[in-house]
Amino acid sequence: MDMEQLISDIIKFREELHRIPETSGQELKTCAAIRRELAKIPGVRILPPFLKTDTVAFIDGAAPGKNVTLRADIDALALVEDTGVEFASETPGRMHACGHDVHSAILLGAARVLAEKRHEFAGSIRLVFQPGEEGTAMARDLIAAGALQEPRPDFVAALHVEPGLPVGKIALREGCMASSCVHYLVTVSGKGGHGSLPHLSRNPILAAAAMIGELQYVVTNRIDVQKPVVLSICNINGGHADNVIPENCSFGGTLRSLDNESAAELYEAVQDVCQAVAVAHRVKMDISVCGNYPAVINPASGVKVALQAAKKAGLEVKMLDASAMSSEDFSCFLMDAPDGVFVRLGAGEDLPPLHNVKFLPPVDVFKPGIDYMVSTALAVLEQK
Repeated sequence: MDMEQLISDIIKFREELHRIPETSGQELKTCAAIRRELAKIPGVRILPPFLKTDTVAFIDGAAPGKNVTLRADIDALALVEDTGVEFASETPGRMHACGHDVHSAILLGAARVLAEKRHEFAGSIRLVFQPGEEGTAMARDLIAAGALQEPRPDFVAALHVEPGLPVGKIALREGCMASSCVHYLVTVSGKGGHGSLPHLSRNPILAAAAMIGELQYVVTNRIDVQKPVVLSICNINGGHADNVIPENCSFGGTLRSLDNESAAELYEAVQDVCQAVAVAHRVKMDISVCGNYPAVINPASGVKVALQAAKKAGLEVKMLDASAMSSEDFSCFLMDAPDGVFVRLGAGEDLPPLHNVKFLPPVDVFKPGIDYMVSTALAVLEQK
């Protein structure tokens, strides 16, 4: 394998994906580009889509054995790019600001290396290019559609580029790597009317305001203080005119926790509080969830594999002291498999943060990313 040529090809592929960012569930051009490149690799077997824009493919080894599933996410964000690079987004209001173009390119590079080694290992490697990680947690839909069946994975692995960490350094921890996250929307339905006659209306704005006020006490009064949780209210919408009481008002945000049990307790508490306030204000209340991310929990056995793989690939490792309050739907893969691991890949100490309009990981992340993914897959398949 000519690694210099491989990296050059992968950089060009990343630039192609970076130019055509597509948001959750809309990744048609991205999916087509991924399938086109996979079809060029001898030994890669591509499956029909399980959803509209996913790509699942296999590399079959020389004999039956374990299955390792490697996953990359492919969607972009609704941001206006401000990096100034020649290959910047050509889609107005869309940008790869979370590195999913990089993740996809790394997995494609790993596929090329592993396909060349397919006669040297037993078992199979499943490649998953997953749509809709941002906001909609489509990993859950993809798994429900059967993407991890026939065969079931023995091990699942993924990485995420990480600003603030030296390029190529692997960071991980046993236990919670990333918090759970529920994107919720509370809709309050009242009775509209004239602003001069509030007694003839049932003001949903007042009810929503009361709910928001009461929710500030949920964390301290309902959740064990030893369990970190975050309740954020990030938007509120209701009414347009100064003299009209509207029919409806809504507010939303996220609920986060470092364990899935506390996440369930938090959501139940939010439901209880909002319903109680709704009754007091004689309005109706509904809560909907548009994204539900379980916590990312790394088992000890998975961490052991990652450490072994990183060492064999010659990569430095940082063991993290704390979990992140950001979320990742790779948690669904970990919950659906007997073993696995999620790591962060250093993308530069001076890099702007994730979801920033200037976020752009350097090309130096590709070789360590490919080396880690290849080493992880082979480490699992070589286990007795």
